[in-house]
Amino acid sequence: MSIAPLAAHLSAPSASAFRGRIGRDARSGHYAVPRRYRLHVSTAGPDGLRIAVTHSLLGLDESCPVTFLPAVPDCPDGGHAALRPLYEASAHRYPGPALAPVLSDDWSGRIVSTHARDIMRDLDRHFASGHPALYPRAAAPGIEAVERLCSDGIEEAAQRAGSATAGPAERAAALRTLLTALDDAERLLAGQRYLLGGRLTAADVELWVALVQLDTVHRHHLDAAAVQRVAGHAALWAHARRLTARPAFGAHLDLDGIARRHQARCRGLEAAGSAVQILDWARHARSQQTDGR
Repeated sequence: MSIAPLAAHLSAPSASAFRGRIGRDARSGHYAVPRRYRLHVSTAGPDGLRIAVTHSLLGLDESCPVTFLPAVPDCPDGGHAALRPLYEASAHRYPGPALAPVLSDDWSGRIVSTHARDIMRDLDRHFASGHPALYPRAAAPGIEAVERLCSDGIEEAAQRAGSATAGPAERAAALRTLLTALDDAERLLAGQRYLLGGRLTAADVELWVALVQLDTVHRHHLDAAAVQRVAGHAALWAHARRLTARPAFGAHLDLDGIARRHQARCRGLEAAGSAVQILDWARHARSQQTDGR
């Protein structure tokens, strides 16, 4: 199945406060030097979880250190106090919250980027020596389409489908969008092990994080019938189980942190679907299988 039509109706991802990029030589400013850059992430949030999994898959513990932040930010505006000096050094009197994720430059003490997918691409392009690329050039259009499918068709649609402020018609339309996106992703897995063929790519990381969010966060605001329809996508959830059993994925799955972050941020009402867990994420993460590595 072609991936291109899946994202045709979906909007582009929102911009982040800082969008610097790592380049190949000194003229780029932020050029690639091992241990020059540092990641600041919270794996309780989807962007931090995506970056942490990518970092582990690429084996970057030595070349790009990681500072893990608390699941629930400690500032009233939703930011992290530990990141405030980086934000203030990077933009004079920065007015917004000091949000994660952040890729910082230890040489300058400033932020390079807060855009998760740019960060993931730069880690893969410049620091992944000796590991299979997660963003192979030939797969670029497919990965971009899956990114939009996951962010708009799954995560955003699931949030709208369980919104306490949306009317019945809006929630029903959002549920249809969600189920259509899951149908599309299910068809991509038909007859193959990974979304884009015979090898793991960033598309699989995107889908896994979207499914984690769907089951551990958004499910709590859907009714039981909707959750049963979501759970009926057997190939997707089997794929999620396989990936969770891999250390690069399961080791970063902070279920307690996700729950605390959700409770701190959420203003919606719990629905009947909250009692219908789709996957036992903790059990699969503990299994420590290495199938497919």
